[in-house]
Amino acid sequence: MSKKKKQTSKSKESKIQEQNIEEKINSKTEENTTSKDENNESNEDLLSKEKEKNLRLFAEFENFRKRTAKEKLELFTTANKDIMSILLPILDNFERSIKANNYSEEDGPVLIYKQLKTELEKKGLKSMENPIGKELDTDFHEAISNIPAPSKKDEGKIIDVVENGYLLGSKILRYAKVVVANKK
Repeated sequence: MSKKKKQTSKSKESKIQEQNIEEKINSKTEENTTSKDENNESNEDLLSKEKEKNLRLFAEFENFRKRTAKEKLELFTTANKDIMSILLPILDNFERSIKANNYSEEDGPVLIYKQLKTELEKKGLKSMENPIGKELDTDFHEAISNIPAPSKKDEGKIIDVVENGYLLGSKILRYAKVVVANKK
């Protein structure tokens, strides 16, 4: 072979090799770009998952904070429950003593009773309204006795209150103990 043919064949071979190399490079770059796209997608997926986790964690923390604040408020309103329960019989005894002895408004026991009741009301103690003449409501009243109804309109209604009922905030501290007229 002549030199020219050898050079031409070498140049053809080198061109073919160059093309093969370029094809390999191109295929590698295409693979890299697709893997980069896949990585980008997976990174975006990971980022969105982490954002979602973060939002859920934040919402959970907010719920926890609100719940503990509510529990703390309830604790403050009902913290005096034990002391109030102990003081209720004392209030009842004051009321009985005042009625039995016919004290006037200026007498000492009446003044002490009013002062004690006022201070307890400041701490959240409320007396239930007088239920006489109303239907028995077991959410607020405890029937301790039944008597025959004096008239037809009094049947099933409360005739007398033995002990007043009390609320501490909006919760029942003691049910009103009442006497109910029988239905015939």
